[in-house]
Amino acid sequence: MSITEVGVQSALKNLIDPNTKKDFVTGKSVKNVKVVGNDVSLDILLGYPAKSVWDEIRAMVEVHLKAAFPDSRTISVTVTSKVVPHAVQRGVKLVEGVKNIIAVASGKGGVGKSTTAVNLALALAAEGARVGILDADIYGPSQPTMLGISGQPESADGNSLQPMVNHGLQSMSIGYLIDEHDTPMIWRGPMATQALDQLLHQTRWDNLDYLVVDLPPGTGDVQLTLAQKVPVTGAVIVTTPQDIALLDARKGLKMFEKVGITILGIVENMSTHICSKCGHEEHIFGAGGGEKMCADYNAEFLGGLPLDIRIREQADSGNPTVAADPDGDIARIYKQIARRVAVKVADMAQDHSAVFPKIVVKNT
Repeated sequence: MSITEVGVQSALKNLIDPNTKKDFVTGKSVKNVKVVGNDVSLDILLGYPAKSVWDEIRAMVEVHLKAAFPDSRTISVTVTSKVVPHAVQRGVKLVEGVKNIIAVASGKGGVGKSTTAVNLALALAAEGARVGILDADIYGPSQPTMLGISGQPESADGNSLQPMVNHGLQSMSIGYLIDEHDTPMIWRGPMATQALDQLLHQTRWDNLDYLVVDLPPGTGDVQLTLAQKVPVTGAVIVTTPQDIALLDARKGLKMFEKVGITILGIVENMSTHICSKCGHEEHIFGAGGGEKMCADYNAEFLGGLPLDIRIREQADSGNPTVAADPDGDIARIYKQIARRVAVKVADMAQDHSAVFPKIVVKNT
C-alpha cells in the first residue's frame, strides 16, 4: 500500500497530544506533510511553548507513523512552537509589543503569589517563549529582589522605559524607580492605578509572547483597573489549602468572572511541607482545598507546589527556583503548570484585530 499525504493526516487523527488532549490534526498542528516514495516528512507546530517535550512529541509522532506505515523508509518530524495573540476583554486594545497578558492574582497576601508569578514566567521562558513580568504591586514591589536586578531602567527618548532584563526575562517594577528600602509608597488608589498604567504602556516591551502581571493581593483599585483597562488574556489564581486563603481566593476568582476575564486555572501553593532534614512530606495546611475550589467553579487545577525552604531561599537571593535548579523536581512542576497555562491560552479565540485594515473616511 502506497503512502499518501492524506493517509499521513488520517493516521495522525488517531494520535493525541498529551498536553492539549486533542489529536494533532484537530489541533491544527500538522503542517507541510510531504511524501516522496517511501520517505515521509512533516512539521508539528504547537500553539504553546513546550521546548522540554519537543523531543518526546517528535519521537511519539515518528513511532506512531512507523507503526501505521511499516513500509516507510524514513520518517522525519520537526517540532516547533508558535504563540499568537488571543482575544481579551471587549473594547480593550492590546499593549504594543505584547501578544498575551497573564494576570497572577490572590485574594490575600502571604500565599506565595509573587514567587509563583516569577517562576511561572521563568518556566514559560524555559519552554521557549519570549516572556516579560510586570510587578503591579505598587505598594510592595518584590520582583526586583526576586530577579536579582538593581539599578534604574534607561530611557532612549525621555518618555518610554527600557525593560530591565535578567534570567532571560524582560521586567518592569516601581521598585526600579524608587529607593525600595527607604521610600514607603504612600499613594492613594488613583495614583497607584495611574502608575500601573504608565509602567505597562510606557515600557518598550520587545516582542513578548506572554507578559506575566504580578498583581497585589486583594480585589481593590489596582485589580479593578487591570481588569477593566488592561488587555488580560487570562488569570491564574494562587491560593494555599487553608480555608481562610481559599475564601479570599474565591473573591478574586469572582471579580475576574464579573469583568469577563477568563480564569486559566488555580495553583495551590504550600500544598505539602517537605522536611529539609528527613524529606518527610505532610499536609500541614490541610489537603484538597484548591481542587475542591476548582470543582466548585469549574476551573482547572493547574498544580500544587510544596512548602520547600529552597523556593524561598532561591527567590530571596535573586535566583528563583526555575533559574537556579532548572532540571529539579520543583522546576518540573512549574514547567508543567506553565505548559497547562499556555495550552489554555492557545485554546482561546485568537485576536485578529491586526489583520483588518484601518478604514479612514474622508470628505473629498
